[in-house]
Amino acid sequence: MTFSLRMPLLMTLLGALLLSGCEQQAETQSSTQKRPPAAVNVMTLAPQAVTLTSSLPARTVAYRKADVRPQVSGIIEKRLFEEGSQIEAGQQLYQIDPALFEAELANARAELARAEAALKTAEARKSRYQNLLDDNAISRQEYDDALATFQQAEAEIQVRRAMLKTAQTNLDYTRVNAPISGRIGKSNVTEGALVTAQQSEVLATLHQLDPIYIDISQPSRALLDLRKKVIDREINQQSAPTVTLTLEDGSVYPHKGKLQFAEVDVDPSTGDVVLRAIMPNPDQLLLPGMFVRAEITEGQIDAAILAPQKAVSFNREGKATAFVVTQNNKVASRELNVGRAIDGHWLVKSGLSDGDQVIVAGLQKIAPGARVNIDQQLEQTRVGGD
Repeated sequence: MTFSLRMPLLMTLLGALLLSGCEQQAETQSSTQKRPPAAVNVMTLAPQAVTLTSSLPARTVAYRKADVRPQVSGIIEKRLFEEGSQIEAGQQLYQIDPALFEAELANARAELARAEAALKTAEARKSRYQNLLDDNAISRQEYDDALATFQQAEAEIQVRRAMLKTAQTNLDYTRVNAPISGRIGKSNVTEGALVTAQQSEVLATLHQLDPIYIDISQPSRALLDLRKKVIDREINQQSAPTVTLTLEDGSVYPHKGKLQFAEVDVDPSTGDVVLRAIMPNPDQLLLPGMFVRAEITEGQIDAAILAPQKAVSFNREGKATAFVVTQNNKVASRELNVGRAIDGHWLVKSGLSDGDQVIVAGLQKIAPGARVNIDQQLEQTRVGGD
């Protein structure tokens, strides 16, 4: 086939293809123009009061803890308590062999009696020398010696009284008493054991369990955010935030406690701040060292805007967006600044306001600027915490 014959054929085929493409484009535009507005479900937002809470890991700590150690050395004669029992302050726990300390006390009393007798002699001599000095029967030096002897006897009395008190105290220390009231643990010594004064090993440990402390670990960033909200008056904080506990078995502890204080420094390894709450423990259900979950009531926002989480999406930059229906039934995109999640909602700091109709269903069929029909207008759920 010659070149002159091929050219008309190619031109004919090219024209047919262009005509087919134009027809398909026209059909697509026609079908788009005829497509009805998409049906969507919306939720009309309204401000509501929301109680802010935080659920954080925590550990129980005894309200008071006392390690019992001997203050004198000796042999344990008796253990006078039942392990695991409730102990009252001042109750005797152990008896150390008192024989040596009783002897020291008797010796101290005898030395005091000797010093008192010497004082009487020195005092009588001083009085006689005073009369003789007045009559010029003795020299001034002899009187001064008698006076010094009397003063030394007085000082010796003070020394002997102090030694007597020390001996009495050491004898009293053979009775090892409970420093606080609380639940006592196991005994680390038995009868016949030799103990020494101020030893490192404890005889037993007492824990006061009612009330009990709850040490809560909170990220410093969350604490900083809470304090900023209080300063900016975004939330109404209670004078003492309440704390409720969830136990290891998933049950809710029946009593509520109060937050006492926050630690003044941040743990550099974890970035957490320790918050301490005090909790009633009348049944002593909580024991030191238990892991619990603490829910802290931080405060209340009087007029919070909450958007359902299913209506909010996040773009590649991590920014939250939502679609709303405008007054002329067109779709508009809003960029949001959201805070914490609360019962399936996002707390909206900015981007949405009272009366906005947020699209919660039919999102896959819409785009900004598209016209829609509101198929169903849902009621906003009232929430009270996270």
